[in-house]
Amino acid sequence: MKLSTRSRYGTRMLLDIAMHGGGNPVTIMDISERLDLPVKYLEKLVRLLKKGKYIKSKRGPKGGHILAKDPSGVTIGALVRDLEGGVSLTECVAGRHDCDKFPNCITRRVWAKATEAMLRELDAITLQDLMQEYAGNSCGL
Repeated sequence: MKLSTRSRYGTRMLLDIAMHGGGNPVTIMDISERLDLPVKYLEKLVRLLKKGKYIKSKRGPKGGHILAKDPSGVTIGALVRDLEGGVSLTECVAGRHDCDKFPNCITRRVWAKATEAMLRELDAITLQDLMQEYAGNSCGL
């Protein structure tokens, strides 16, 4: 399984807003420059992040985007689920039963456990955790 750019870039965008906003609006142009991501793509992510109630937007000359939630309450697992529209390693674990082997499939349990483990790990990491790691490290977003 591979996460889409929605999750990877959405997480980076949210972290950028958290790190550079300080309660003040952050513009998409500034985020784009810092993260080296296209403005058009970030605009699409803004809609998803607003829908998930992760950010609020302020219009006007001093406008931009601010966090709508406390960083300690935002898990990366929840963010990924919202941006991906759910996360499962296989279709049958996601609840789609197109496979004729579904009723008796032994390996389905493996994929279900692996999906649960991945989400448990992502749920254990908050935006606050990433902020602390970023503040104490010279790496980029």
